[in-house]
Amino acid sequence: MTKDSLARIDESPNDAVTNPELLRDAIEGLSGAEKTLPPKWLYDRQGCDLFERITTLPEYYPTRTEAAILETHAAALGASIPPGGALVELGSGASVKTRTLLDAAPHLSAYVPVDIAAGFLEETAADLRRRYPRLDVVPVAADFTGPVPLSPRLRDVPKVGFFPGSTIGNLEPEIARDLLAGARAWPNVEGFILGVDLVKDTDELVAAYDDAQGVTAAFIGNLLTRLNRETGADFAHDAFAYEASWNAVATRIDMRLVSRRDQVVTLPGARIGFAAGEAIHVSAARKYTVENLGALARSAGWKLDRVLTDREDRFAVARLAP
Repeated sequence: MTKDSLARIDESPNDAVTNPELLRDAIEGLSGAEKTLPPKWLYDRQGCDLFERITTLPEYYPTRTEAAILETHAAALGASIPPGGALVELGSGASVKTRTLLDAAPHLSAYVPVDIAAGFLEETAADLRRRYPRLDVVPVAADFTGPVPLSPRLRDVPKVGFFPGSTIGNLEPEIARDLLAGARAWPNVEGFILGVDLVKDTDELVAAYDDAQGVTAAFIGNLLTRLNRETGADFAHDAFAYEASWNAVATRIDMRLVSRRDQVVTLPGARIGFAAGEAIHVSAARKYTVENLGALARSAGWKLDRVLTDREDRFAVARLAP
């Protein structure tokens, strides 16, 4: 079986397909010379729950390191948001770290959490409305790598973007640039607060994405469960192994599902051949230096206004200005 073995089959509608967009992305991504699956599909309800567990793992330093930076500098970051302004968070998840900024900026008029997992987003928004009854919580269910449909009633409200968690490292450089450029084009945007993980010791990096408890492996593997459930695919979980490795050239961690054997996986509309050892690239976590972060910001119409780090310079929270 060759690595590029792919045979189209019946193209007729299939009742098992409840998510045709996921099916299209899967067939397209698995048809290339390097098989890929878009990481945005990791975040169904189970995926969101698993990712929240990842953020509490002892190996996963980014969450607690970033949280400590936000807490230390909460007053200054909160003051950078204009009175009556709106905080727009991309990839909001459970909005746990966001509460540090919300507590430090009681002068905010609105919080706009943007996330692709609509059900999880609504639950989080309901919780925030209970916690902050005076705050207008306006959730937006959307893929933040595309246009973010902000409410017309917030058009004239000054805005500050918030993109924590080093999630920008999961994006290819051109997509990261387009995301920041898109935020720069929001009406009345006055700033952007960005969390970025920094280049550091390789062993520490790999351990953060291949934890001893196997939670990250379950998070990445859950995408196969979702494909089976929502597209009618027949992926066998025990036929794939999780692998995380450091890519020194691209300065990123690569996360893959590796085929344990020669096999064929069937999806409605396609049969995908895998050779033993062939990988599906599911996600990447790019690490930055302050220098290339500044270059990224400038390419999208921003400048680095301030960079806040922990004592060991492991992680940075950057404030961008137009």
